[in-house]
Amino acid sequence: MIQRLCCLTLLLLLAGCATQPAVQAQRTPTEVRAEIVRKLPAKLDDRQGWAADVYVALTAQDIEPSTANLCAVLAVAEQESTYNADPPVPGLPRIARAEIDRRADALHLPNLLVDAALRIDSPDGRSYAQRLEGVRTERDMSELYEDFIGMVPLGGKLFGGLNPVHTGGPMQVSIDFAQAHARGYPYALDAGVRHEVFTRRGGLYFGTTHLLGYPAHYDAMLYRFADFNAGWYASRNAAFQNAVSKASGIKLALDGDLLLPGASLDNPGSTERAVRALGTRLGLDDAQIRRALQRGDRLEFEETALYTQVFALADAAAGKPLPRAVLPGIVLESPKITRQLTTAWFADRVNTRWQRCMQH
Repeated sequence: MIQRLCCLTLLLLLAGCATQPAVQAQRTPTEVRAEIVRKLPAKLDDRQGWAADVYVALTAQDIEPSTANLCAVLAVAEQESTYNADPPVPGLPRIARAEIDRRADALHLPNLLVDAALRIDSPDGRSYAQRLEGVRTERDMSELYEDFIGMVPLGGKLFGGLNPVHTGGPMQVSIDFAQAHARGYPYALDAGVRHEVFTRRGGLYFGTTHLLGYPAHYDAMLYRFADFNAGWYASRNAAFQNAVSKASGIKLALDGDLLLPGASLDNPGSTERAVRALGTRLGLDDAQIRRALQRGDRLEFEETALYTQVFALADAAAGKPLPRAVLPGIVLESPKITRQLTTAWFADRVNTRWQRCMQH
């Protein structure tokens, strides 16, 4: 009897072990960096340095250095810069001069005055005009504008003391975004956040923040790639706009922007107007709707009565659950872009790179 009980107990223990999911052993930093090196292009210079910077970008922010996450970072860096910490931009001298001329025209400043200012010698001994002809990267242009703004009175007037270069580094991250998320940055900021964005380590760190540094309920990495281009929760918000359109019958641009910036309560944007058309059915007044929409840049928006009730109406109207994430329909605009591109195009391209990385 005792022997049978022992055998039964052993069988139950073995069955229990068989049904428990295997716990993946935590990888060492050396193992993670080695995986990153394997996934980087074989001809890339300093693959060990790239791997170290990607590893720190993830772990310094308590982001799991899983294969999926490290491949996401690599996919964006490949798409945005082909693994170049300071990527060259075709036609940049023309772009830089066009920005100066545009601002001069807005201030009704004559071209002769602008040309005279550009003939002034800059701190490196070259005139600003000579430096302008030699810019090849956004870092070159940013440093040129910084000197021009700080050293030439006309430069300060043209740019209002603000550098017009807004992105940089291997992941082309927004400098404003980096400055807003610099707390906890693991390296010294002696030269400022702007300078760090143009470095490999800084560009990867802040790019990783923008890509993976926020919680989301997406079921595919594709939507994070879209958000990287369009802003946090843009894909979730575009799905909400789609639900509003389905429930109200009002056609909306699915751009992920729930509120018109600076709009008063009496003059709302198109998405807010469409939501208000559902107000009686939702049991929400205009002020309640506005407060809920103001949470559109946070995960907690999904916990609001507005979000849940709009999807309940829309799902019923569609006769099936609508998607909770949709690629935003945004056309990309930038002096660096020479053909019509969209956020969906960007997300699909990066997702293809991510899938290739996952298989490598």
